[in-house]
Amino acid sequence: MAITLPAGMKITGETLPAYEDILTPEALALVDKLHRAFEPRRQELLAARVARAKRLDAGEIPDFLPETKNIREGDWKVAPVPKALECRRVEITGPVEAKMVINAFNSGADSYMTDFEDSNTPNWHNQLQGQVNLKAAVRRTLTLESKGKQYKLHDKIATLQVRPRGWHLDEKHVTIDGKRVSGGIFDFALFLFHNAKEQIARGAGPFFYLPKMESHLEARLWNDIFVMAQNEIGLPQGTIKATVLIETILAAFEMEEILYELREHSAGLNAGRWDYIFSCIKKFKNDKDFCLADRAKVTMTAPFMRAYALLLLKTCHQRGAPAIGGMSALIPIKNDPEKNAIAMEGIISDKRRDATDGYDGGWVAHPGLVEPAMKEFVAVLGDKPNQFEKQRPDVQVKGADLLDFKPETPISEHGLRMNINVGIHYLGAWLAGNGCVPIHNLMEDAATAEISRSQVWQWIRSPKGKLEDGTKVTAELVRKLIPEELAKVKELVGGDTKTYDRAAEIFEQMSTSEDFAEFLTLPLYEEV
Repeated sequence: MAITLPAGMKITGETLPAYEDILTPEALALVDKLHRAFEPRRQELLAARVARAKRLDAGEIPDFLPETKNIREGDWKVAPVPKALECRRVEITGPVEAKMVINAFNSGADSYMTDFEDSNTPNWHNQLQGQVNLKAAVRRTLTLESKGKQYKLHDKIATLQVRPRGWHLDEKHVTIDGKRVSGGIFDFALFLFHNAKEQIARGAGPFFYLPKMESHLEARLWNDIFVMAQNEIGLPQGTIKATVLIETILAAFEMEEILYELREHSAGLNAGRWDYIFSCIKKFKNDKDFCLADRAKVTMTAPFMRAYALLLLKTCHQRGAPAIGGMSALIPIKNDPEKNAIAMEGIISDKRRDATDGYDGGWVAHPGLVEPAMKEFVAVLGDKPNQFEKQRPDVQVKGADLLDFKPETPISEHGLRMNINVGIHYLGAWLAGNGCVPIHNLMEDAATAEISRSQVWQWIRSPKGKLEDGTKVTAELVRKLIPEELAKVKELVGGDTKTYDRAAEIFEQMSTSEDFAEFLTLPLYEEV
């Protein structure tokens, strides 16, 4: 297949015939224009992240920014959301694989966030086939036959929102003048070019979810990209709407500023809990007094998580923006009614808390959870599409509240083994091309795997990293347990398990090395 490329652009990924309708000269020209205009700023912002991380490692305590106090105290609101985004009581998420796309659209959820990022291994085929799948889905032509079963879209489907990759991720198969393009710009530009006008004609619009941001300046970059992209393809300014995932501890201190930067294009904020926990560990990894308990014990009722969730809610509603709750990792458990009942109760409790607090909606990761989650929001909202009127003046969150990291205990051998097991299992599946994996009755993606490996790293180094019997978590102990957990994983998955052997090597290296890898997906990406 011959593709006409803009001057200076090279594509090294395999260009299958199915990709011809995606990698068009006009769409690639938009990628090229956005890259040339904004890549220097992306690199500056990534460098600023590194500099900030060094200051935190040296003991800097984050707080609300004094230089943006006027924004926090100002009287402003985001632009009204379009009709298609007014009601988002239940949002389902999942990767861009065809079966998941169809099932999520048909799930009964109000909204579907399709994911080019954390629940998706970003190999070249997944990214391009995902674009093919979404282009067909927007036009209602996506079908699939699998194991003798026919899948097709219902007449009524969820409102589509698309999550491109975060600022830290490149698309290594596309270079311009020898430099890799941003994975986020690549995902965004291709989807927008091919689908925005078709979506508008069908009564919705180009709606996005923006991940992993650490500052309002990173939100400003996205906003400027939106402005240029809308001009390039002939859309009125403000047509694009984007929800920002607050999934880093630093972004929590800049929620108002992030909304302000995107105010013409904002569709609110989402409490991305799993990456948020990972971010807290990463940013305070050198603090000897900071050590979180078993992952299962760090829930939304932990002090720092509760403060973050309530601040997000209050911030959004004060500015006229939707507040969307994060995702419980629980999923339905087939063939075990007792465990399934416990899982369902966990989901119901999670969504009931969000709805009662005042959230406008919440996430689920499985079609079987849409109905119970919807019941909890309908019980509170009734016929109302949202709870914008719930302003929560009673919520007064200070910087110290966001940094009140508890619980510190227990750290158990079971919790340590579970982190190792989940890390190996997920990494092995990721290397094999699957970025969204049910493991031990939980839906794991890159964010939950990040917690697993970063906790092990932290427990090894923290004086508080001791098991309940007083045993210190050490690199030697972790190395001893890794083969035992690898054997359990291989027995469970069966078949070809060589990616799991490699996963065990990567997990050991990442959790025991002196240096902390910023994201596990960065070195992994070089292997796919």
